[in-house]
Parts: sequence; C-alpha cells; structure tokens
Amino acid sequence: MARPHQFRIEDYTVGWVCALPVELAAAAEMLDEEHDDPPQDANDTNMYSLGRIGEHNVVIACLPAGQMGTNSAAAVASQMRLKFTSIRFGLMVGIGGGVPGAGHDVRLGDVVISQPHSQHGGVVQYDFGKVGAGGNPTRTGHLNAPPTILLNALARLQANRLRGRSNLSVHLSPLVSRLPDFASPGAESDILFESTYDHVGGPRCEQCSRDKIVARTQRIGEKVEIHCGTIASGNRVMKDGVTRDALSSQLGGALCFEMEAAGLMDNFPCLVIRGICDYADSHKNKGWQPYAAATAAACARELLSVTPSAEIAKTRTVDEAINSQVGKSNLHLPDDI
Repeated sequence: MARPHQFRIEDYTVGWVCALPVELAAAAEMLDEEHDDPPQDANDTNMYSLGRIGEHNVVIACLPAGQMGTNSAAAVASQMRLKFTSIRFGLMVGIGGGVPGAGHDVRLGDVVISQPHSQHGGVVQYDFGKVGAGGNPTRTGHLNAPPTILLNALARLQANRLRGRSNLSVHLSPLVSRLPDFASPGAESDILFESTYDHVGGPRCEQCSRDKIVARTQRIGEKVEIHCGTIASGNRVMKDGVTRDALSSQLGGALCFEMEAAGLMDNFPCLVIRGICDYADSHKNKGWQPYAAATAAACARELLSVTPSAEIAKTRTVDEAINSQVGKSNLHLPDDI
C-alpha cells in the first residue's frame, strides 16, 4: 500500500475500534492506503493505524492485548474521540458468538450487524440490571441506537444485497489471497451441536458425539449472509448453549453475543459489526476466528462504500452528538428512577 504524506488529525472522520489482534489485522487489510502514524500524546495510551477506505479517512484502534470487555472498549473509544475531534461516527468491528435458530439461519462466517429491533436500539447489555421476585432478571436502562447516517447506509447495503449488487466477496478475496490463514475453514467444519449437549473433548470436538449434531440444510457455495438485529453485550464469555438460548429469547431474539459494544453506544455513536466465529456454547474454539474477523472487516468496508462522504461532512461530530444528549441519556438508570 502506498504511504502518502501525513494527514492532519482533523482529516479523519471515521473511527474503527476492534478488540483483538486478528481483528486489527483484518481491518488494516481493508485500507486502500496507509497513512503515517500520528504524534503520540502523553495522555493517550492508544496506538492508531491510519488510512483511507474509498473516500473516507479512517482511524483504527485496538484494545490492549488481554484487556477485553466493555470498560476497556469505552476507554479506547474515549481517547480516540478526544484526539480525533472530527470523527463523525464509529464502527465496532470484530468477532462474536452467533445464536442459531433465532429466526435467522446464523452460521459460522456470517455477519451480524446491530440494528434497532423491538425495544432495543441494536445493542443491549445483558449482564446489567436487577434481580426481582423468583430470581428473574430485569435489565435496566437502554443503550442508544446507531446514528442515522449509519442506519441509512445499512438500508442501502441491504437493498444492494437484495438486488445482487453486493461487493462483499470483492473486498474479502484479496485479504484471503494474501493471508491464507484468514481463509474459510470450510462448511464441513461448521458444526452445530444441540444446545443441551456439552463439549466432551478435543480442540475441534473430536470426542463429541456426532449423534448430537443439529441437521441443517446445506448452503450452496460459501456465501456470507448478513443478519441485522439485536447484539447482546456483556463482560463475560458466553459458553453455554442453554443460557445462550434463554437470554436470546428474553431479549426478543438476540442474534449474537460479544463483550465490548455496550461500552461504546452512549459515548461513541457507532454501528457494531460481528463476524460469527462460534455458537457461544461449550464447543467454541478459535478455528473460525480469522475468517470471521475478515468477513466483518469486509462488511464494514462495504458499508463505508455506500456512505457518501458529503453526508459524513454534514453529520455532527461525535463530541457534538454526545454534548447534545447531556442530561437525556438513561444508560444504566433503573426503571424506577
């Protein structure tokens, strides 16, 4: 990639946050060109990758190694928006655990995008709330929906896919060709076990019973499907099929579980894009993580390709959007306040 002259901090309008090195690698591969690193600030612990995707100058930051969760994500995004004051919106891009059978045929390598659904704004923090009578949990407060400019772009992306005009494979192919470790493990490796059946043994479930595999219609080719709806976010890894299904049902059909997005939505207006790397059950492993990171990054690039730079220029900066909401947000406020 060509490295042009160093751009000004004010030239960057899109913030891209990821949580893992494999996600950072996939994000960097989506850049049309890379820019010089920005000067380091004493009070900013983030490390940034700068570049251009289409018409948009993008700043990418990854959570520190080993520091996952909503608090770490919030800290990274906060420092990013303080330094890059012209950012209009963010993208939280990476991997997540899919929920099969929630009204969507979610499979490994597919992508889930946060979209307002029912009473949720696209992301819900499932591990925050209060316990009522009978031990029943009640989630309190809500998280903001993605900014309108991103929901408009998402509608355009969905329409293009319905018309057969998706360029997702175009964005994905160069990455996979250059970095074979990011290739799909293949449909034969996409195995879904019954939610009540726990992992027995083997890094790829070699000792797990084949009789407990859920029969599903075979997909033709390796087409990546995009699903839009609620993403469940929390500070713990979801590794149980029964709990996964119960929480998804309580949330009106959550499609994905992950660990960072809830830390961003009210302080860094963004859209969450998750490549599905496992089924959030006891059989989860890392085999699909590189490919899922690649499909999520390619989807983020496609979303930016249908987002006009002129519309971004007319959109309020992140700081302006947040300041306009001061005193209005009810993030994490109990229902009886």
